[in-house]
Amino acid sequence: LSKSDLAFKDEVQNFINKNHPEELGLKIGNGGKPTKEETINWQIALNDKGWLAPNWPIDYGGCNWSPIQRYIFDQETAFANTPQIIPFGVNMIGPVLINYGTEKQKSYFLPKILKSEHWWCQGYSEPGSGSDLASLKTKAERKGDFFLINGTKTWTTLAQYADWMFCLVRTNNTGKPQEGITFVMIDMKTQGVSVEPIITIDGSHEVNTVYLEDVKVPLENIIFEENKGWTVAKYLLSHERT
Repeated sequence: LSKSDLAFKDEVQNFINKNHPEELGLKIGNGGKPTKEETINWQIALNDKGWLAPNWPIDYGGCNWSPIQRYIFDQETAFANTPQIIPFGVNMIGPVLINYGTEKQKSYFLPKILKSEHWWCQGYSEPGSGSDLASLKTKAERKGDFFLINGTKTWTTLAQYADWMFCLVRTNNTGKPQEGITFVMIDMKTQGVSVEPIITIDGSHEVNTVYLEDVKVPLENIIFEENKGWTVAKYLLSHERT
């Protein structure tokens, strides 16, 4: 490591010592899970420092780290057992909005992601689909200026906390399955959205089934274009998996 890298390492360690309670680190280190409040408090501290979204462009709140700085940050936070940054906002929908969102969408959603005012979840998987994402059956019918959405999403991580869900829906049944998918954002408080917990073998509640029954979603909540959601989903995966 260079002198500047070592100085950055010291800065990260000092930040952790100041903002991460020792008892929380012990809890996480012993297999416990941070609460929603503990996670949000950590994210707020990171955002106040300008460190919450290192993969975003500077103009949108990123921090222009080098790969080695990112490595140092990830290593030091892992050593300290800090809460993990919830990836659905910062690492997934954030970059999608920056690349494909309208100016109105970006100006509204991006600041709320950085301030942890919106907790996001991912509506991809469906019962019976396995890993074949293109086989999704959640249907969105266009009704004037909104979609009427019906279907089921499952294994939805932390949906019990979510304010918004980014979701893939079926808008066309002709042609290749990938060509009839649209990427939409759904307010979890919308009438017809319900969340049912899935308790995993360790007794924890992390994943859920989300039911969508006649859910009205404004067309302005489409990201990119109708029937072009597969393009957006592939772009999102390039951030989710790296």
